[in-house]
Parts: sequence; C-alpha cells; structure tokens
Amino acid sequence: MKILVTGGAGFIGSNFIRYWTNKYPDDKIVNLDALTYAGNLENLKDIENNKNYEFIKGDIRDADLVNDLVKDVDLIIHFAAESHVDRSIQNSEDFIKTNVLGTRVLLDAAKNNGNIRFHHISTDEVFGALGLDDEPFNEDTPYDPRSPYSASKAASDHLARAYFHTHKLPITISNCTNNYGPFQFPEKLIPLFITNLIEGEKVPVYGKGENIRDWIYVDDHNAGVDAIIKKGRIGETYCLGGENEITNLEITKKILNLMGMGEEMIEYVKDRPGHDFRYAMDITKAKNELGWRPKIKFEEGLKKTVEWYKNNKDWWRGIKSGSYLEYYKKQYGRN
Repeated sequence: MKILVTGGAGFIGSNFIRYWTNKYPDDKIVNLDALTYAGNLENLKDIENNKNYEFIKGDIRDADLVNDLVKDVDLIIHFAAESHVDRSIQNSEDFIKTNVLGTRVLLDAAKNNGNIRFHHISTDEVFGALGLDDEPFNEDTPYDPRSPYSASKAASDHLARAYFHTHKLPITISNCTNNYGPFQFPEKLIPLFITNLIEGEKVPVYGKGENIRDWIYVDDHNAGVDAIIKKGRIGETYCLGGENEITNLEITKKILNLMGMGEEMIEYVKDRPGHDFRYAMDITKAKNELGWRPKIKFEEGLKKTVEWYKNNKDWWRGIKSGSYLEYYKKQYGRN
C-alpha cells in the first residue's frame, strides 16, 4: 500500500510515520509538508534513508502538486494543520487558508483520482467547552468551536463529511484530545514547561491553572488512527482520548516533581481570550467498534516525555530561539 501523509514533519505526523513504518515496513509513505515553523525534518532523521519513505516539500493548497501526488496512492492521512490556539487568536488568516482551503484541495484531489480513501485528523476543540459536571464529548456532540483554530478545524470536518455524502468519497474522521510526547514543538504546554525548567526559567500558567484537558500519549493516538483505517466504518467519526482528565496546574506540579523543582518556578499569567474550561472525551465507540483503547498511563507517558526532552536538548534549543522566543516574550509580557 502507498500512503500520502500530509504534515508528516510535524509532531503527531512524524510520530505517526515512524509508528507506521515500524509496524508496516512494506508500505510506502510519501510525506508532504510545507515545513512551516512547526515542521522539522529532524523529527524523521532516523528514517530519511528508508527506501519506502519519500519526503516532498510542498503546500497542501497547491492543487497541481497535490493532484500529481495522489494519482498513485491508496490512502491519504491528513494531519497538516495550523494548530496553536494562541496564534489563531493573534492572526487567523493562516488557519483558514491551511485548515479549510488546504483540506478542500486534498478532498478534491482524492475525489478526482478515483475516490481515494481519506482519513481526516481533527480535534476535540470543535465541540466547544464543557462545564465541570457535563458529560464528555462524543461523536454526536454538536459543534460549538470557540477559537479561530477550532472553527477552522470544524469547517474542515464538515467539508470531509460533505464530500462523503455528496461524492461518496470514502472518508473517516478522528477527533482527538491533547497529544503529548517526543518531538512536540515547544510552544505547547508540556514541552514548553519541560524545556523552560531545564533552562532554569519559570513556567507560565494561564489564570489559576484550573482549565481541564484530557491527554493522550501520541503513540496511543497513532494506534487509534491505525485502528480506524483498518476497522473503521466509512463515513464515520471516532473520538480518541486518553481518559486522563487533569487541570493545567496539576500537570505543572507533576512536571515540577519529575524535575525536582518547587512551585516557586510557576509564573501565573493573564488568561487568554476565549480559554475553554474543560475538554473530555467519551471513547466508547472506538473501544467497542475498533477494539482500541489507550495503553500509556499519564504518569508513565509524562515521565517518558520529560526524559526525552532532557536527552534531546539539541533538537529543541535551536527551536526555542530567534523569532519563536521573541513571540513568547511578547505573549507573556516578559523581558
């Protein structure tokens, strides 16, 4: 089988390519990535010479390029997205262009080249926010996006479903909770906090740190996507989560404990606009239909993640410099 993976140089995409290559070594993978700020070919250094792996630098909005690439593939797995909420609040243009228009280009290419099997990676954030006593999100939860990022992902989900209904395109969708693990760009909470602490810097906690998220180790997510591709029903959506609801402050304290530091390293900062209070996912459908469930407990995964960032300083220190560092200084109002 030949697979086109979009956004395969990013955090989840690169981990997925490594997962798939290890599990299905005879399959061929084409990785299409524009190498924007969060894309990094160092993420796949260990497989760049694999005869069944090919990297193509390009934009998913380039219809001619995408059409040429999908002509001889059996499956498209669409990870490529602008994904950082803070950035979408500052400027939503790239999120609309990539997440909505780029997804349309891919869907058209799949449709025009024989209705190629298409799996779309999405997020729990399309469902909005939960109160403390609300039932977790599930596949029937109405969409209620609260940020430009989640609105753009909601639009791309709707496009994928529309192509299934209108053009009979064989699609599936997965909506996943927060991923964590190796190679995550250090603007997201867990890698930002770990790398800050390694360098002796405080960690910025929004508000009082009371916001709740469900976290899933990246390879548990990848195994869920694998299960959907192999066993999922065409046209269906599957929710994937780690069953690890925890507040941001609790995560912070766990990271501090793993790194032998105290709460004096916490810096409470002004909350961001439209900060959703809680996300949680009901993964019953994936368990029952796919036989999938997360295997990595949060404490185990967090420990593995801390050790990875400790042992791979060269990877992230180059990233946490220049314009990226200036962005975060501005974001948190620090000198």
